[in-house]
Amino acid sequence: MTHSRFDKLNASLRASSLDAVILNPGPTLTHLTGMRFHLMERPVVLMFAKDQIPAIVLPELELQKVAALPYKLQVFVYPENPSEWEDIFRRAAQALGLDGKRIGVEPRQLRLLEFRYAKAGAPEADYPDASDVLAGLRLRKDRTEVEAMRGAVKIAQAALEAMIPLIKIGMAERELAAELVMQLLRHGSEPELPFAPIVSGGPNGANPHASPGDRKLQAGDLLVIDWGATYDGYISDLTRTFAVGNVEEEYQKIHKIVQEANAAGRAAAKPGVPCANVDKAAREVIENAGYGIYFTHRTGHGIGMEAHEDPYMRGDNMQLLEPGMAFTVEPGIYLPERNGVRIEDNVVITETGADVLSDMPREMRMVG
Repeated sequence: MTHSRFDKLNASLRASSLDAVILNPGPTLTHLTGMRFHLMERPVVLMFAKDQIPAIVLPELELQKVAALPYKLQVFVYPENPSEWEDIFRRAAQALGLDGKRIGVEPRQLRLLEFRYAKAGAPEADYPDASDVLAGLRLRKDRTEVEAMRGAVKIAQAALEAMIPLIKIGMAERELAAELVMQLLRHGSEPELPFAPIVSGGPNGANPHASPGDRKLQAGDLLVIDWGATYDGYISDLTRTFAVGNVEEEYQKIHKIVQEANAAGRAAAKPGVPCANVDKAAREVIENAGYGIYFTHRTGHGIGMEAHEDPYMRGDNMQLLEPGMAFTVEPGIYLPERNGVRIEDNVVITETGADVLSDMPREMRMVG
């Protein structure tokens, strides 16, 4: 088995109590195999048993994807007739001797559809949570992955810069979100964005995960834009907060506090430091300014092929940061029914410190 990512998973399995893992279409399967499949009504399952050549079960129409792989894979193909699918899954499970074994699954990814077919193939097996075994695979990004994320940041920043002159008082959040999506695609993002952009003005900005609606921008609003691009399978996730016309002094003040908190969080990000320290550094700035109760979420989350993955910048997470770990630093202050501020950057831990991938101005800028 010459494929290095397979070797890494094999080593991880050997060190665990699991005999195998099964994966359906999603980031882990793509990371391991280099192949992308859609979640659809026809199940696709990769079966990976330690010290064996992996098996994949897939429909005939996906056969081209496995035609010229640079590594060995046992391929089990099923036709259109669903009554024949179970038998193919059984053959794949038998080829790897999976029945009666401990087969790990991804709880956040594996659907009941794929699970039922896998279980029909190995009915006496146990199916425990494999999150711990799989988390390490994508945790530390290599140079190629970091460059893809850097590309996703560049696209996202260029797209928003192109949109800023178009922002006008009276425009609906929904209009702005649509324009931003168009700019992201124009500037080179893959069509599958990491998430639908959050564009929220005034009171809606006090909801960290607001959906763009019909509310129109008004003078005096803060405008929170949380957006990202996808490049070469990797994502960016950024937030900037703008002033719509002239805004109250307190809103200028909380923007400055969040800016300082963001800088403190980024400065705390170093190899060997617990994730908790990044959260504490950012939170301390906001608490010391008297707005602690208005910072209602963790300081950041891991990014890579997904918009939310390990590691998490939470106050109780003592996991140590290591070179290659990538995550967001996104403190915020949310004043209910009034306005909100969030400033978010993307960071990768290096051997000596942290590489901040995003450099779009963080100061308050006026739009509209």
